[in-house]
Amino acid sequence: MKKIFFTTIVFFIASYVFAQAPQVKVEAGILEGITLSSGVQSFRGIPFAKPPVGDLRWKEPQVVVPWSGIRKADHFGSSPMQKPIYGDMRFRSPGISEDCLYLNVWRPQTAGSASKLPVLVYFYGGGFNAGDGSENRYDGESFAKEGLIVVTVNYRLGIFGFFAHPALTKESPQHASGNYGLLDQHAALVWVKKNIAAFGGDPDAVTIGGESAGSMSVSAQMASPLSKGLFKRAIGQSGSVFNLRYGTVSLAEQEQQGIRFADRVNARELDKLREIPASELLDKASEPGAFATRLIVDGYFLPKSPLAIFEAGEQSKVPLLAGWTSTEASYTAYMGKSYPSPENYEKLVRTQYEGKADEVLKLYPGKTEMEVIRSSTALASDNFIVYSTWKWLDLQRKNSGQPVFVYIFSKPRPAMQPAYSDVQTGLAGGISKKSEKQPKEKMPEPLPGAFHASDIEYLLGNLRSNDVFAWTDDDYKVSRLGQNYFVNFIKTGDPNGKGLPQWPKTLGKDKRMNILHLNVDVKTSAEEFRDRYLFLDKLFMDQAQKDRETL
Repeated sequence: MKKIFFTTIVFFIASYVFAQAPQVKVEAGILEGITLSSGVQSFRGIPFAKPPVGDLRWKEPQVVVPWSGIRKADHFGSSPMQKPIYGDMRFRSPGISEDCLYLNVWRPQTAGSASKLPVLVYFYGGGFNAGDGSENRYDGESFAKEGLIVVTVNYRLGIFGFFAHPALTKESPQHASGNYGLLDQHAALVWVKKNIAAFGGDPDAVTIGGESAGSMSVSAQMASPLSKGLFKRAIGQSGSVFNLRYGTVSLAEQEQQGIRFADRVNARELDKLREIPASELLDKASEPGAFATRLIVDGYFLPKSPLAIFEAGEQSKVPLLAGWTSTEASYTAYMGKSYPSPENYEKLVRTQYEGKADEVLKLYPGKTEMEVIRSSTALASDNFIVYSTWKWLDLQRKNSGQPVFVYIFSKPRPAMQPAYSDVQTGLAGGISKKSEKQPKEKMPEPLPGAFHASDIEYLLGNLRSNDVFAWTDDDYKVSRLGQNYFVNFIKTGDPNGKGLPQWPKTLGKDKRMNILHLNVDVKTSAEEFRDRYLFLDKLFMDQAQKDRETL
């Protein structure tokens, strides 16, 4: 009887201890998270700055106010203000709000304050106009099970994150305005430096990563002197600030846009602009032609252009792992509604590139319909995101003394689940209803491959988070490969490890970059299309020179 009683007491004590929600003390107070069924502990909705509302709208993020007692960290914070741009973004937040500066942490159950585990801080994509750290595809549980601490970060978007105006520049102690979203990311990195040890993380072993706008953010953080020393490694998935269409602009240019917007909404003083309700401000900024989100050479976060910073070797000199998907954009992104015939293709190229058209047609030939589809797919993809990612890698390996690891992800997504048969994926990974109107002339199918943003669930080990697609054994195989490479890089600065196909690094002395082709069968090669990128590079550098002359 005593034995039974003793066993029962032990059981209840063990159950009580196991049921205790995990607690962590950070600078601002005590947080209480949750334990997931896998044993991973999750802390959600942690404030890393004051709510950027009222007089703090369009100001640098301010240090969070400490709280007393225990703060529940069992649910995600609000998403940044945004329109529903991409149908595949499924948030776990309670909704959108200007009060959005929250981050989330996942850690292994065994992690303690003395663990010193490697850390991944991940920035979401969405064109700096959409996205949220609560998305399932960015969930940190999978990586935490591999012995990492994972942090996802919210940052301000659109008009709330990148609005510049002369009055804002004048009131700023730094004489800068705009780039508030990038400053939010920086503030989160400072928070991680100060607080991640309490979760068992090593503040000196932080890797920053991101996809699309998140990848552009990583390159921007590398360029900014403010973030030097806050991370040890970097990962970029499809994108950088070295972009012909979506790159940086001058503060003066963005200030002029701010003046035009203030006139448009009839609120020319800062106090009037700050009085506009957040939802109304979002609506007005979303009107066609009202506001364009751009990253700004503001003299503070970016004291000069990222190109000048990387050319001078003044960026963060850290190992970089980056790449792109095999089919970032469909051929229709270049051809539009034009049928991909050789005649239509050549006409478009000659209209767009004028005196350089012959060179383009040599690099991107289109003498048959299939050749047109391949070349227009390449032109759309290179101009959209591939060239900018290549440029970032090329500058880093030449001017940092650190290795770069380059990949092309080419595993196509499988068929959709039957329940989602009435939707189709879009250019940026978004999902939309199939059009009921069919074109008069049936267009050929796009090239098979991995489209923009389709690699996220694979490389972060989160295929199960997306029930739209009927994942196969091959998909899980590629996901495990990609995740293992990422985990190794985050832990050591080198993606290679036992049982993995060798991923060759690229150093400054190499004539061509070495590329890992990630699919069911992993292959490596020297870069095949360097001549294409060098052509686009000349266009980029010519434009950069014109921009310098106008400053």
